[in-house]
Amino acid sequence: MRRAVIDVREGSETQRHQTVPPVGDDPAGGVPVPHSLERTGVEADGARHRVAGRQSMRIALVSPYDYPFPGGVTEHIAALASGLEQRGHYVRILCPSSASEEQIDGNHLYRLGSIVRAPYHGSLARITLSLGLGRKVRTILERERFDVVHIHEPLLPTLPLTVLSLATSAVVGTFHAYWDRSRFYALGRPLLRRAFERLDGRIAVSEAAKQYVSRYFLDDYTIIPNGVDTTCFRPDLAPLPAAGGSGPSILFVGRLERRKGFIHLLRAFAQVAPRLPETRLLVAGAFDAQDRRRYATLAQALGLARVTFLGPLSRPDLARCYASADVFCAPSTGGESFGIVLLEAMASGRPVVCSDIPGYRDVVRNGIEGLLVRPGDETALAEALLRLLSDSALRNRLAEAGRTRALAFDWANVTQRVEGYYWQVLATTCRPAAPAADPPRS
Repeated sequence: MRRAVIDVREGSETQRHQTVPPVGDDPAGGVPVPHSLERTGVEADGARHRVAGRQSMRIALVSPYDYPFPGGVTEHIAALASGLEQRGHYVRILCPSSASEEQIDGNHLYRLGSIVRAPYHGSLARITLSLGLGRKVRTILERERFDVVHIHEPLLPTLPLTVLSLATSAVVGTFHAYWDRSRFYALGRPLLRRAFERLDGRIAVSEAAKQYVSRYFLDDYTIIPNGVDTTCFRPDLAPLPAAGGSGPSILFVGRLERRKGFIHLLRAFAQVAPRLPETRLLVAGAFDAQDRRRYATLAQALGLARVTFLGPLSRPDLARCYASADVFCAPSTGGESFGIVLLEAMASGRPVVCSDIPGYRDVVRNGIEGLLVRPGDETALAEALLRLLSDSALRNRLAEAGRTRALAFDWANVTQRVEGYYWQVLATTCRPAAPAADPPRS
């Protein structure tokens, strides 16, 4: 289904499709709904407060990053939006987006701001630095009258901070990142602290993410992990033809940037190949032609003929790619708060070899779902890969345990936990609703 887009980027006040219901209309069935936040009592278990007598909420999910450009945070938001809608809630996504309407599929979203690529911890973050978003954001918030505004990476410029400064409903922030340190947080802490204190609820996706943000903003955080679609990623899929071939295969999925550690995997594979010459290395992810050429040249220099660069894959093809591999490898050197690709591989019934780093240790347990090795240690990485490729019983045992563990992270479970957290926040938060705006003109 094509996603309906409300275009409120800078320089455009035209709504391409009238997707926002008039104030007072329930989007699910045209039933008038009061939008003020009021407490109407607690259910017997004491856990859930109703919002204006309803069991559903009006929810805004705010992305700091270009949507739907591939990335862990944007994929998290898309999956969460889908799960919340399936549970009967009304969801809108506020985001910067470089994609055209025809390229976007799924939930309704507002496009805000132009995209720039800003250096961020050794990568290029696709965010908006547009400064004129305040009026547009205020109009959206007044029109939509959200019960909960859920901002992902709430302290990043400029869209998250703008929404955070203007939201009058309950505000939840999710912190996804992990780094050893942050110059942005360190230098900006005096100003960012005021914004941080506007959050009514704080989520971290892992213990690593919690420890990272707590260094700069000490507070209470609830850990709710990333999720995985275990109906999409599963062991029984037909192999992807482009990933087919004779011999066992190792799969890498990710961008070819330094912190993902692909160069270490390539050099480790140079140690694996002479001992298991039929082994193939499959490389999938959102990398460009320049990255492909650079690493293909390096592979050739290392004498590696069985390296296949698959590039970006659709979600169904990515799932089939996991099903095509014998071992999944994530050799990142750091900067990983969780490791969604680990979950995808585990859900696909594939044993994992990954770096022993914070974030990854929250997902994979050494010797249970996979093998963890010291980051950057190419010999240890090669030995772990050889051990799995040479021992089918070990592969099967780790794969079975990984699939079982991944089921606990299924998006249905994660969405339910997030929903429960919203109700918890609403139970303790009572902000006055923004004044109603005039219904949008068609």
